[in-house]
Amino acid sequence: METRSVRRKKLLNAENEGGGGGGGGEDRISDLPDVVLHHILFLLPIRSIAQTSVLSKRWRHLWSSFPDLDFTSIDPIGNVTMNINSTIHRKRVHSPISKGIDFITQVLTRRDRNSDINILRFRARLSFSRLNGLIRLAVRHNVQELDVEVATNDYFNFPRSVITCESLRVFKMKSCYPGFRLPPSSIMKGGFRSLHNLSLSLLILHEQPSLLDLFTDSSFPHLKKLNLDACFGLKHLNVSCRSLEDLTLENCFQLDHLNISGGRLVRLRVASCFDAYSGNSCVKIDATRLRTILWEYNAITEDSSVENLTSLHEASMGFFVLHEDMSAAKLWSVSNFLSGLSHAYCLTLESQCVEIVSKNNHFAGVLLHPFNNLKSMELRTSFNKHNISGLACIFKSSPALHTLIIKIIHDYKTERRLDSNGTETYGTCLAPGKNDTGNLKAKS
Repeated sequence: METRSVRRKKLLNAENEGGGGGGGGEDRISDLPDVVLHHILFLLPIRSIAQTSVLSKRWRHLWSSFPDLDFTSIDPIGNVTMNINSTIHRKRVHSPISKGIDFITQVLTRRDRNSDINILRFRARLSFSRLNGLIRLAVRHNVQELDVEVATNDYFNFPRSVITCESLRVFKMKSCYPGFRLPPSSIMKGGFRSLHNLSLSLLILHEQPSLLDLFTDSSFPHLKKLNLDACFGLKHLNVSCRSLEDLTLENCFQLDHLNISGGRLVRLRVASCFDAYSGNSCVKIDATRLRTILWEYNAITEDSSVENLTSLHEASMGFFVLHEDMSAAKLWSVSNFLSGLSHAYCLTLESQCVEIVSKNNHFAGVLLHPFNNLKSMELRTSFNKHNISGLACIFKSSPALHTLIIKIIHDYKTERRLDSNGTETYGTCLAPGKNDTGNLKAKS
C-alpha cells in the first residue's frame, strides 16, 4: 500500500508534467544526501543554519548532526566589559555574551549522540569551568579541529581533556589578558598523539621558563604546524619534531636560547623575539629542507649557528638593534647568520641589517660569504654615505644577481618643539610613509 507522502509526490509530479504551474513541486533540496546539504549549510551563518531546524524532521536532523560549528559570528569578545563586582555580574546574566554561551552549550548538549564534530570555533568571555565544560562536550563528539579564543577574569589552566583527545587534529587556543598556563610537562608529554596543527597565544610560563623537551617526536609524533605567540617568561625553547613543516614564533621577548632542528621543516618565521639585554643569548637552526626563513625585528643574539640550509629559496632578515650594545660578539653573530643564508635565491635585508653590515668595512669585506645562488635581492636602506661600503660588499658577494630592488627609507625626521617653559627642543621621531623605491635589473 502506498503511503500518503508517496501519493502526494505522484500528484505533484503529474501536475507539473501537465503544465499546471502553481506553487507546488517536489522538494528536491530535501532529497539531497546529508553530506551535500551540510556543505551547502556551511556557507551560511550559524544562526541561519539553526533556524532551518524548524522546517521539518529531516532538517532538524541535519542541524543536530551538522559537523562544522563556527560560532565566531555570534559572540564577539569585545561586546561587554567583564568586571567582577556584583552589579555588572547581575547585568551579565541577560547580556548578549551570556546568551551566546548558553546557545553554544545547548547546541553541544542536544547534539545527536553519534554525530562527530569536524570543526568547532567560538570566541567568548567565560569562566574556566565553563570553558572546560564546552571543550569536554566537543571531545565527546570526537572533534577534529578546535579553534578557541577566550577571555577570563583570571589566569586559567590549559584544558586537560584536549591533551588526551585522540580525534583532535588541529588545536588553536588564543587567550586575552591575563593568559593561561600549561600543566606539568609530564602530563603534556602524555598526549597529542594525533595532533597536526598547534597554535597557542598568550601563554604564561614564569614558573616554567624552559620548554626543552616538550616539542619532540615523543610528545608530538605527527605535528606539522606550530605557532607560539606571546609566550611570557619563556627563556629556553627546543623544537625538534621530525614531522614539523611550518614553525612560527612571535612576541617571545624574553627568549634567550632557541634550538630548531627538523628534517622536514619548510617554513620558519621568527618575529619580535629574544631579550636585547641578555648577555648569553643564542640561536641554532639546522634544517636541510627549509625553503623560507623570515627573521623579523628580532634582537641580536650573542651567538648564531645556522647550518645545512641547502634548500633555502627565500630569506628575509631584520633586527631590532640597540646601538649602544653592538658588541663584537653580536657582529660576529650577524655574520654567522648571514653566512648560513648563502644558498638563498631571494634575499631581503631590512635597513638595520644593512646598517650592521656597514658598521665596519673590514667586518663586512671579510666575513660576508658569497651568495652564489642569489637571483633577486631587496635592500631597504636610508642610503647614507656610511652605508656605501656595506652595500658595495653585498653587491660583490652576489655574482649571479638578476633583479635588485632598493627601497630608500627615511626612518627619522627632526622636529622643532616648544616645551612648557617656551624653550626650543629638537628631537627625532618616525616618519612613516616616506620611502622611494627603485628597481634595477642586472644583465643576464
